[in-house]
Amino acid sequence: MYWTDEGYLLSKNNFDENSIIIEAFTLNHGKYTGVVYGGSSRKQKRNFQIGNKILLNWRSKSENKSGYFNTELIKPISPFFFDDKKRTICILSAASILKILLPERQINKKIYNSLEKMLSELKSENWIKLYIYWELSLIKDLGFEVNFLNAENSESKVNNLIEINNKSFTIPKMLFDNDLKKSYSREIKEALIFNKNLFMENFILPNKLRFPLYRNILESYYQ
Repeated sequence: MYWTDEGYLLSKNNFDENSIIIEAFTLNHGKYTGVVYGGSSRKQKRNFQIGNKILLNWRSKSENKSGYFNTELIKPISPFFFDDKKRTICILSAASILKILLPERQINKKIYNSLEKMLSELKSENWIKLYIYWELSLIKDLGFEVNFLNAENSESKVNNLIEINNKSFTIPKMLFDNDLKKSYSREIKEALIFNKNLFMENFILPNKLRFPLYRNILESYYQ
């Protein structure tokens, strides 16, 4: 079996002395895992930074068996933010969330396109707010949508609650604000915690998953 596609690198792990196993979220084939022979060599390893966009050539003896990739770098993403801890952790957070929540080999172009758009906007001043909106869109695309209608009709827009699994959570004020003016650190923290609760109640706890470390680190940057 053979195919060629583009995708974003979600994870990498050592396979042997010179090779790695990578997990990529592709446009036309969904999330795929495979071996890259020679991927840990000095020539290739710089291409395998989490979040980078790569061209993937997949080969396998059959559709249901593990295979291997030949790859080329399409667009570096992570190297632009090596000197920015928050944005770097943001990339790692998004990748780790997709790694644990996306099903294997299931195409989802809507999620792919939303990831691509979010990554392209990381250089903007309001990148963290755009990331928070991306998380909400991901939660919706995975099957759970927050209804803000009642909150939008409220005068205070503060004490609005959503109930999930018999637990009540306050919808942060920041999520009602559609303009991208600068938000305070506390408002960002509240929105990140709210999104984390949505992930936990709808996906993480029911499936006995571990919440991504990098997402917790991102949240810890805001007080």
